Amino acid sequence: MLDERRNRLKQALADPDESVRRAAAESLEQLASFQELDRLLRAVESGNRGLRMQALFALERVNSPEVFPALLQMLNQSDPDLRAAAVQVLGKKRNPKTLPQLIRHLNDPQSAVRVYAAEALGHFPDRRLIPYLAALLKEADGELVRTAVWALGAIGAVEAEEHLLPLLADARPSVRREAALALGRLGI
Repeated sequence: MLDERRNRLKQALADPDESVRRAAAESLEQLASFQELDRLLRAVESGNRGLRMQALFALERVNSPEVFPALLQMLNQSDPDLRAAAVQVLGKKRNPKTLPQLIRHLNDPQSAVRVYAAEALGHFPDRRLIPYLAALLKEADGELVRTAVWALGAIGAVEAEEHLLPLLADARPSVRREAALALGRLGI
């Protein structure tokens, strides 16, 4: 069955319509990623840091529930770059079951991981995340504040307005700009 799907997609690469050819190529890439799942999961557990990072980002393209245990395990690594990569991938995969782990990393000791955790939460249209992100707006780290503002805007819930309006008077122009953009993305 898988061979038939692959063969038909390969045939679609010759379709006269460019959008069909692009879609077939994308699907073949997705299929190849899925076939590489076991190799990727072994690479995530390997000792080679570079290979682990590559495998983590490759897992983003694999549409299988089997990727989540490996990604969640990476959140407990001592290497902040591995934690940050896992947070990014989990955010893009948008699995609501991973929200507690992502929220936990808003308090990560490494600033970059906190920033990526805030960004990851912005991929979930869940108004229950507003208090967690709003708590970050008082932080001194401008990048963390900007990312939390972006995430609040991405969630789009009108309840975020009360947290965003005061930021239009923030001393940092980048925060004011992000707040203005976020306010435009909120619902009415």
